Amino acid sequence: MSAFERPMPVKTPTSAPFWDALAQHRIVIQFSPSSGEYVFYPRVRAPHTLANDLEWREISGMGTLYSFTVARRPVGPHFADAVPQLLAIVEWDEGPRFSTEMVNADPGDLRVGMRVRPVFFDYPEHDVTMLRYEPA
Repeated sequence: MSAFERPMPVKTPTSAPFWDALAQHRIVIQFSPSSGEYVFYPRVRAPHTLANDLEWREISGMGTLYSFTVARRPVGPHFADAVPQLLAIVEWDEGPRFSTEMVNADPGDLRVGMRVRPVFFDYPEHDVTMLRYEPA
């Protein structure tokens, strides 16, 4: 067991809709009508156009494993009891990429390009739900 408590995300006014939806086991990200693209990470202005037109829209969360690494040494003292850790980047079907962790998977079975689905991890003591992924 790690002697350190793991860091948890901090909800901001800009990111609150994302975190609030995760608490309901839903995924919402921003969409910019001016660029016609989904946007992630949460922000106040649309990238490329700087328009003030961002809308929150629900997505399925389904995606493709874009990249991954197997961390056999802890990425920090807070994660000493969590190795090997399967750090990943998932490309959502809607376009943006999301930095996450693969769960319920053997490291040897992971392949770039494989389909993945969301898994929600609730941490009620921190009032946060984390989004992770597993093979679809």
